[in-house]
Amino acid sequence: MREKIDALKQNLALTIVGKDEAIRLVIVALLADGHALLEDVPGVGKTLLAKSLARSIDGKFQRLQCTPDLLPTDVTGTSIWNPKSGEFTFLPGPIFANVVLADEINRATPRTQSALLEVMAEHQVTVDGVSRSVPTPFFVIATQNPIEYQGTFPLPEAQMDRFMVSLSLGYPSETEELQMLQRLQSGVQIEKLSPCITLAELQELRQLCTQVRVDTSLQEYILELVRATRNDEEITLGVSPRGTVALQKATQAFAFLEGRDYALHDDIKFLAPYVFSHRIIPASGRRGMTVMDRLLRSVPVGV
Repeated sequence: MREKIDALKQNLALTIVGKDEAIRLVIVALLADGHALLEDVPGVGKTLLAKSLARSIDGKFQRLQCTPDLLPTDVTGTSIWNPKSGEFTFLPGPIFANVVLADEINRATPRTQSALLEVMAEHQVTVDGVSRSVPTPFFVIATQNPIEYQGTFPLPEAQMDRFMVSLSLGYPSETEELQMLQRLQSGVQIEKLSPCITLAELQELRQLCTQVRVDTSLQEYILELVRATRNDEEITLGVSPRGTVALQKATQAFAFLEGRDYALHDDIKFLAPYVFSHRIIPASGRRGMTVMDRLLRSVPVGV
C-alpha cells in the first residue's frame, strides 16, 4: 500500500508542478473521507489537480461550474416524465461521481449551496422524497476566488464546516513555471496519466488510516487547541466538535501518508491551520491562518 501512495503522489506531481504540500493535503482529505476547499486566484491549477486525482484513482470525474442561475436540481438531478413507460425516470446530476469539482462555489446561490450539504455529510441525495446514494468513494473539491467578491454569496459557517481542509496553491516560482512550460512542450498531458490505484484499494487505504494510533496525550493537545479557539478574544466563533473530529482523522491520514502507524504532535501542528482556519471567525478582519499560527505558538505541546 505504501507503493500505491507514492505512485499517487508521483502521478499528481506530473501535472501539478512544485505543489507537493498542497498535493499531500488533498490526499490527506481523500484518505480521511473528507472534502477540500481551495481558495485561490484563477489559473493556478485547481481544476487540473481535481481531474488528475480522479484519473489517478480511476474514478468518475464531474465538474460543477457554479453560477447564480445554477439550480439545486442541476446538482442533484431530477425526475422527468417518460411517456413510453408512463412513469417518472430519475436522471442523476453531476454530483453522482467519485470526484466532484464545485468550481467557484461562492457564485452559486445559498439554495444551491445547501444542496451540497446533505451529500457531503451523508453521501446521499434526496429528490422527490427518495434518497439515493452517491458512488463510493465520494470526494468534493470546491474552489472559490478570495479576490473577487462582486456577485458572490459567501459560504455560511455550516457549509465551511463540511470541508476537512482549506488550502491555497499560490503562484508557482520562476523555476516551477519554467518546468511547467517544458512539460507542456514535451507533451505531458492529463490524458496520458495512468490510474495508479483502484477505487477498491482506496477504500482499503481509508480503512487502514482509521487504525493509526492517536495517543491520549495527542487527543488532549487537540482539545487544548480547540478550547483555545473558543476562548480567544480575537475569535468570535471557535471550532465546532466536527472540527475536533476532522483534525484527528486528518492526523491519522497524514501519519499513514508518512509511513507510520502512530501519530505525532508535529502532525497536529502541521495540519491544525489547514483544518481550523476556515472554521473560525476572527475578529477585526484578521486572517484565520494568522490567528491559528499565534495559537499554535501559545498552546503548550505537552508530553
